[in-house]
Amino acid sequence: MKRTAKLYLIIVSIVGLGIFVILHLGSQPHRPSPLETKPIVQLEAHPANVDNSFFASVKSSLGQNGTSPLSRLFLQLFVVICASCVIGWIFTRCGQPAVIGEMVAGILLGPSLFGLLAPNAFQFVFATASLDALKLFSQIGVCLFMFAVGMELDVSQLRHKAQTAIVVSHSSIVIPYFLGVTLALFLYGHLAQPGASFTAFALFMGISMSITAFPVLVRILQDRGIFKTPLGSTATACAAVDDVTAWSILAFVIAIVRATSLGGAVFSLGLVLIFVALMLLVLKRNLPHWLGRSALERSEPSKIVLAVVLGLVLASALSTELIGIHALFGAFMAGVVMPTQSGFRDKLVIRVENLSSVLLLPVFFAFTGLRTQIGLLGDARDWFICVVIIGVATLGKLGGSALAARLSGMDWRESLQLGALMNTRGLMELIALNIGYDLGILSQRIFTMLVIMALVTTVVTGPLVSLFGRKRQISRAS
Repeated sequence: MKRTAKLYLIIVSIVGLGIFVILHLGSQPHRPSPLETKPIVQLEAHPANVDNSFFASVKSSLGQNGTSPLSRLFLQLFVVICASCVIGWIFTRCGQPAVIGEMVAGILLGPSLFGLLAPNAFQFVFATASLDALKLFSQIGVCLFMFAVGMELDVSQLRHKAQTAIVVSHSSIVIPYFLGVTLALFLYGHLAQPGASFTAFALFMGISMSITAFPVLVRILQDRGIFKTPLGSTATACAAVDDVTAWSILAFVIAIVRATSLGGAVFSLGLVLIFVALMLLVLKRNLPHWLGRSALERSEPSKIVLAVVLGLVLASALSTELIGIHALFGAFMAGVVMPTQSGFRDKLVIRVENLSSVLLLPVFFAFTGLRTQIGLLGDARDWFICVVIIGVATLGKLGGSALAARLSGMDWRESLQLGALMNTRGLMELIALNIGYDLGILSQRIFTMLVIMALVTTVVTGPLVSLFGRKRQISRAS
């Protein structure tokens, strides 16, 4: 051992000394050769006041390295993840799902708070030139999230609650959709993005009023221990139907908005139908056979199976992006067609959610927060409009769902609880709003108002469910 250590030190010392000598010789000035008449490059003399000290050199080096694209991205991810974890933990202590805290964290990291309190630090962390990479990360996160949402849909639940689920879910879509379109008639003139047509603005206002956040609703049911109760199973079935219906409507709306003519819109819608038919009738039926029974029954999917699944998600997302209805619909359909045998979906969901929920989704919330400027709502009129939007959204979603549930045979207390659960919007609403913003339909002011509406309606879901449940217990006791 000692002999080896001595040999190692000798080799390192000789090599290190040789490198030092060569560097020293190379740094000495060389005389130009006789053939040269003038230097190729004329270096300017350093100013006399330049600080060449060690600390100045370190400071300059750190400044250059800290502003590189990769360093900036790592800094953004670090700040976003830390803020999301802390605020998500605070919200869980208050009885709210962590995802709501992560949504709030995204807004607090934007110009509404961070940019207001520390503008210089905000500009350094979230420099405008560095947001393209953050946007791509957020879109990847949303696609993976939608893939997990598609896998969490259980069609078997819909068979047992089909009548109630269809009636309640569709009522909770058409009623708030109508109210949203009506509201657009009064808001279009001063809140739509310049150049956006009234049709596009009205259709997106309707969508923003009618979406239910299926994953957030499931987590609220699980946190409150009512997931497997009759109310929980009914709410899950209704939210699943609502999810599929609302996102199908949004897909058609995007195809219409992006089309430059009526013929182009019809062609895009035809491609959407063909894509859905291929996914449901071909892939969903044959994918278990193609993957093989042994691959589905393994406790952990192999790398080859994961590569096939990831390739399917990417191909499906690319297909819908090329069609013109956004990549997230393809990712959602890829989740829907995943095999259910031997708990294969559960094995995939764990892996996808661990990546998307911890790293990628907080980035999406932060990017949404960068677009949300509460300071734009500068007068009482804007805040009045915001309150009206929240009221109309709640009236349409909660009221429409509760009324349909009551007409389907449920009592008023359970109907109101179901309506409160269906009023949950959360992340799904933010996804739809970002699509409308990217398409140039929603201005930043109406975007901010709708983000506030999504947060308020999601935060009040839990308290309203408890309130209506408490009243139900009081009425039974009396």
